[in-house]
Amino acid sequence: MKDTNILIANGVDLNKSLELLGDMAMYDSLLNDYLDAYQDRMKKIDTYKNTNDMPNYAIEVHSLKSDAKYLGFTTLADFSYKHELASKANDINTVNNSYQELLQEANRIYEVIKQYLQKDEVVSESSVTVDSQNQVEKPPQVELITKEQIDLSTKAILIADDSSIIRNFVEEAFSKNYDVIMAKDGKEVLNIISSNPNKIAALLLDLNMPNIDGFQVLEYLKQNNLFEKIPVSIITGAVDKDTIDKAFTYPIVDMLNKPFDMEAVKLVVEKTIAFNND
Repeated sequence: MKDTNILIANGVDLNKSLELLGDMAMYDSLLNDYLDAYQDRMKKIDTYKNTNDMPNYAIEVHSLKSDAKYLGFTTLADFSYKHELASKANDINTVNNSYQELLQEANRIYEVIKQYLQKDEVVSESSVTVDSQNQVEKPPQVELITKEQIDLSTKAILIADDSSIIRNFVEEAFSKNYDVIMAKDGKEVLNIISSNPNKIAALLLDLNMPNIDGFQVLEYLKQNNLFEKIPVSIITGAVDKDTIDKAFTYPIVDMLNKPFDMEAVKLVVEKTIAFNND
């Protein structure tokens, strides 16, 4: 049996997470998702830092911040937010000078999760190391979704977010009553929409995504007169007024700020589905 005291003793705000996620079954499921994605995520972060690619670095640490907030990793969320702000300001010195503290906290949490979930991988093979200057590994290429893979027979909810934690959380909320299809970036969203514009009952769209961001998706919908076919609501961690005001220049239905709980996302999605049916 898992011992939640392991999490609490290591600074995880479990009570706050359960307020959002509802129960331990959901929490444990999302912890496993976090663990599975950790290696690839940290390799991307390391690659973008070493190549001074601050726009993509900002996207990755933003996603790390969002997941950390959901899972109660408050210190990691704070460090990630610091790096998000610095990278958005192209402050490479701050990113480099504080990178080790971010990495150490991320690896510490990774080991805490393994201990709690009773995983037995060897630490030296699992944790991402600080010294990666000799060889920079390119992040994996995004695989485009083919028309055959997304040929929907019934209308579906499309969830677009670069965080697997958020995608899986939202999918859990709706999979019993709706077909749910997920996209991890704007490029996948456009593939899905272009193949099935009449079969998306609602699009829940993150603004800050790699490859093609949420605003580019919104512009595509506008240029192709698709808002009447596809009602859109925004999910975002952005709190600045300029970003929010810009989003509402498009005919979106609603906006949901991260982190959100199950009840909040259900209300927004139901409102979005009903929007074009009123």
